[in-house]
Amino acid sequence: MDKITVAASLALALVAPQAGFAQSSASAEWAAHAASQYQVFPNVTYLTASNYEAKMDIYARRGATTPQRTVMYFHGGFWAAGSKDASLMSLMPWLEMGWTVVNVEYRLARVALAPAAVEDCLCALRFIAAQAKTYNIDTARIVLTGESAGGHLTLTTGMIPETSGLARECAGATPIPRVAAMINWFGITDVADVIDGPHAANLAVTWLGSLPNKDEIAKRVSPLTWVRPGLPPILTIHGDMDQLVPYDEAVRLHAALAKAGVTNQLLTIPGGRHGNFTPEERTRIFSTIRDFLGKNGLGGS
Repeated sequence: MDKITVAASLALALVAPQAGFAQSSASAEWAAHAASQYQVFPNVTYLTASNYEAKMDIYARRGATTPQRTVMYFHGGFWAAGSKDASLMSLMPWLEMGWTVVNVEYRLARVALAPAAVEDCLCALRFIAAQAKTYNIDTARIVLTGESAGGHLTLTTGMIPETSGLARECAGATPIPRVAAMINWFGITDVADVIDGPHAANLAVTWLGSLPNKDEIAKRVSPLTWVRPGLPPILTIHGDMDQLVPYDEAVRLHAALAKAGVTNQLLTIPGGRHGNFTPEERTRIFSTIRDFLGKNGLGGS
């Protein structure tokens, strides 16, 4: 049994209430049946660059014969830390909702500086589109999500057009599809804000390192740069006491999207910091996510 399978089994065990199986609660039923409902394809290589194999895990619905709603998850860590394996628990609500899930890893700063992570995630989206028939993925119903740097990558992957040239690492015949929606958890929207000045974060600074054109690159990979009419719907979740990614970045994105006529919503978590939300807050967040998806034609199965 590989480590992905072990981790998934442990995570599913944690989801179930320890004393609740006798009553067959809904969560206990789901935890008991999840292994029968999903097949895991671990460590699928979607790109090789910088002598690094970028991998993803795909949680595909067993028995699916038609294209499925699919969510792609990008982990956080200011583009310099984190891993897909450590993000497994963040996938649980999506699995419970019946989505096919793609958990993406990308080149961190120690492997390649900016804009490598942005390039990789665009390539991951192209790969999923190219392999849609293999994994029964509905390319018209792909949702992107992630936290912190993963929120930033959610936005860049869904907002940056292929014509930007940022997907040349994986140039191919399959076009990068338009995503159906983006769920941005406290993501960076102005990269310059976290690599310089009072909000600079050490890990973020390492992503651009000593590149001579770092200011130009920071602007090029900032979601605020790519706001324009016609973008897919965007839901942003942000605590107004976030000490790492300023809440103002979410406010600025919300205002810019509204001005451009883009369907979007800002869910503010009062007193919320950089993630680590309470169980009650997470319940509210996922209730909002479900409503947002439903209003944008992504409910159902």
